[in-house]
Parts: sequence; C-alpha cells; structure tokens
Amino acid sequence: MMQFKIKTLKNISIVFTLFLGLTTLNAQQTKIDGVAVVVGKNIVLHSDIDKFKQEIEQRNEGRVTISDCEMLEELMQLKLLAHHAIIDSVTISQSEIDSRVSRSIAYFTREYGSEEKVVEAYGFNDMEDLKKELGRVQRENVLIEKEQQKITENIDVTPEEIRIYYKGLEEKGELPEIPAEVELQQIILKAEPAKEEEERIINKLNEIKKEVENGASFKLKAIINSNDPAVAQNGGKYIITKDSQFIKEFKETAFSLDEGQISEPIKSVFGYHIIQLHKVKGNQREVSHILMQPEVSDEKLNETKEQIEKIVADLKAEKITFEEAVKKYSEDEETKNSGGLIMNPYTQEPNFELTRMPPELFARISELKKGELSDVFYDETREGEKMYGVILMKNKTETHKADLVQDYVRMQEFALAKKKEEEITKWTKEKIQETYLKLSSDYKKCNFNKDWKKENK
Repeated sequence: MMQFKIKTLKNISIVFTLFLGLTTLNAQQTKIDGVAVVVGKNIVLHSDIDKFKQEIEQRNEGRVTISDCEMLEELMQLKLLAHHAIIDSVTISQSEIDSRVSRSIAYFTREYGSEEKVVEAYGFNDMEDLKKELGRVQRENVLIEKEQQKITENIDVTPEEIRIYYKGLEEKGELPEIPAEVELQQIILKAEPAKEEEERIINKLNEIKKEVENGASFKLKAIINSNDPAVAQNGGKYIITKDSQFIKEFKETAFSLDEGQISEPIKSVFGYHIIQLHKVKGNQREVSHILMQPEVSDEKLNETKEQIEKIVADLKAEKITFEEAVKKYSEDEETKNSGGLIMNPYTQEPNFELTRMPPELFARISELKKGELSDVFYDETREGEKMYGVILMKNKTETHKADLVQDYVRMQEFALAKKKEEEITKWTKEKIQETYLKLSSDYKKCNFNKDWKKENK
C-alpha cells in the first residue's frame, strides 16, 4: 500500500485532468447522481468515486486495488487542497489553463482519432463546450498543485535520508519495480506550402468575402470551402468570449469587428480565415468563419524527405552529431532548444514508460536500441502542418527492481515524495478541523485514516 500512496496525488491529478472532470456538474445531474461528500464549497459525486477508482485500477493494470472508501479519502484530500488554495489566494494564469487544455485535447484526439469523435464520446454539444469544461477542470487541478507546492516548498531530502528510505524498502521486500523507459530526441523538417499557394488561398478568401458582401450565404460558402472539420455540423458558426479556448488571432479579429462585418483574411497556425460577426451578446460574440489551408505540393514533400534522408546519412557517417543536427536543421519549436529532447506531455519529464506512450510513437521506436535511429517518418498535425522526422533512442532501460545506484534519481524522487506526503498529511489533519465537511450516509461507515467524519453542524 505504501508504494501506491507515494504516487497517489500525482496519478489522481492526471486522471482528474483527463477524464472525470468531463462530467458536467449541472444541478439536475447532481440531484440524480447524488453527492457523496461536501468539502468546503466543493462536492464529490458518487459517480466520481466509481470513475476515479476504475481509472486508477486500469492505469495500474490491476497491480493496485482500491476500495470506494480509500478512493473517497483521496478525492476529499484533493478537494480540501482546492478549497484552501482559494482561501490562500493562490494565483493562476489563463495561459497555464489554455496550455493544459490544449494538451488534454491532443491526448483525447489521439485516443479517439478525431475531435468530432471526442465530442461525441463525452456527450458534449461541440468542441467549445468540451474545452470550457476542461478549462474548469484544469483550473481546479492547478489550484491543487500550487497549494501542494506551497505546503511543501521547503521540504528536501539528504543523501542519508535517501539511503535509509531505500534500505527500509529493501528490508521489507518492497523495492518498487522500475518499468522499461526511454528517452528520445528528434529532428523535424516541415514541408511548407509555396508562396504562390498562400497567395491563391488569400485571393480565394477575398473573392468569397466580396460574394458574401453582395448577398451570398456565408454558411453555404463555409460548407463548400472551409477546411474546418466541424463545418458540417455548425456551418462554421461559433459563440465565443475572450476566455474561450480559441487561438489568439481568431479572438482578436472577432472582437474587432462590427455586427455584419467580414474580416480581411487572417493567418493562424491552422491556415487562413475570414470571419463574420453576426451578433454581440454582452461579452459574447456570435461569429462564423471559413478556414482554408494552403496545400503542400508533392514536389515539396519529396524535397523535404530527401533533405532529412541526407541528414540521417550524415549522422550515420558521424559527420555531425545529433545535437548539432537539431540546432542546424530542426524546425520543431518545442524540441529545437533542448537538443531535440521529446518531453512526456503528461509528466513534463523526458522519460516515457515504453508500454504507456502514444501508439504511433511506440511503433516508431519500440525495436530500437540505445543510440539507434528510427526510419524517416511522415507526420501531420491537427493544424494541417506536414513534416518528416527521425528519432534517436537517447537512452533505454529495461524493467528491473530499483537499485540505489542505477536509480538514485528515482529513489530521491520517491523519498522526497514520501516526505512531502507526510507534510501534506500533517497539513490535512489541521485543515480538516477548520473546514466544513458533510458526508452522505453511504460513507459514514468508512474507516478513514484521517478524521473526515468530523462534521460542521
């Protein structure tokens, strides 16, 4: 049980981010579902407990089992942290929320194959509703994490504490199994559309703009011409606010227009747009857009592929190091300044568990040994960017029992996590006494580790 506890808060936070917050907590649903507990101003539903429990067990592949009461106690601690983060005036930025929402959407899209399938799977009206709910969930996640950081900011471990911690696990036969992990570096070359193709798209959008201004239907033009995959469902129409999860260029343009006005073509990471403002409703704007993405010619694609194949040949001939090639050639903004090192989007660390990585990435590197290069591969982003890449297996470790020397950094993390958890446990016991708590009758029989049964009358 101890090994599970070490990882609990981090694991649950990830699950909370990606899955369970997608249940919209409207009043009718709350009434039907039932409230398991109230912590301050936060609630946990019966369904939350079931879903969290199922996800924890699935993610640990059956190695960890947890009862409803244990799951509820973990959730209550998270809600307690979120509640006191607000009391302590923890500040968070919208950019933090937006970044996390984007990563979550990318994760869902990889899992389901398209944004439309994600929206359908989770029962939302459209992507905007899904992003709004994810924004709410991520805001609470950031509050929880920052409150934890505030509580444990002065906690550290010495080498002697790490050794004692390791020896304690070893004597009890509880040394954790370290899963097979990899570190990866990449070089990416993008196949950009020709200048003439971009000019063609801009001219086409200007032509559509004039036709609509002369009476043509914007909706019909969007259905015929737009590359927005949602256009078949919404005709290119959205209701947005300044806090909506839309790209900056889109929002800035939408809020600069007068009712009925159509923008000039604007450029974004998705391509080129024209936007029409239909109505102003307080802080909301009802808009439609047409998105057109410049096409990349086969000639350009072949040229890009040949270029990266030449780089690979130079790497194999040791004419250049991988880091030098990244600096000189790579066009991926996220990895170019780190020597091409790919970061795990869910841990923000450069390590990937081999069996828990995106399927397409696993397929490219699973057979590689340390120091080997993948085959050149083609990829395309959801924004429509086309590219070729190659991956280097920077490091690879096999599944093994933790070793103090080989896994010193990992054992340091475990020892620090345990010490931080002890500090949070101490904080929790104190805060329970000053926080409103209300347990449903279904859970009053639970034997909690902390005094959660204390209720404010």
